[in-house]
Amino acid sequence: MVHRHDVVRLPFESSTPGIARTKLAAFLTLNRTPLPVIDNALIVLSEMIANAVSHGAPDADGTMEISWSILDGHLLLSVRDAGHGTDLVPRPFDEDSLGGRGLSIISRVADKWSVDLSEGTCVRAELALA
Repeated sequence: MVHRHDVVRLPFESSTPGIARTKLAAFLTLNRTPLPVIDNALIVLSEMIANAVSHGAPDADGTMEISWSILDGHLLLSVRDAGHGTDLVPRPFDEDSLGGRGLSIISRVADKWSVDLSEGTCVRAELALA
């Protein structure tokens, strides 16, 4: 049986997107996910984690919670940190800007995304597998 859900706690550091991408790519490969979906998922997860590290706060143990699952033909991604975000809306793309495009990228690549501020900040994204 193929594993369809995973939750990892990773350090609240700038190197975490690379670690998470490796783990997610392995999970998706084992679940025979099409390559274009893997590519998009890795982009979305990287942006979600980079935003958490840039704007959020670590949990008491210095980590953040990252999860993914496959459910009903969709990949669900989630990144939760202990910060309390307020201004979580995509900014218009500015080709000259060096930052501030994370949520815009997520909103363009993911089929759906949302933010839950009830326990820290949890950003969720959904991508169709087909």
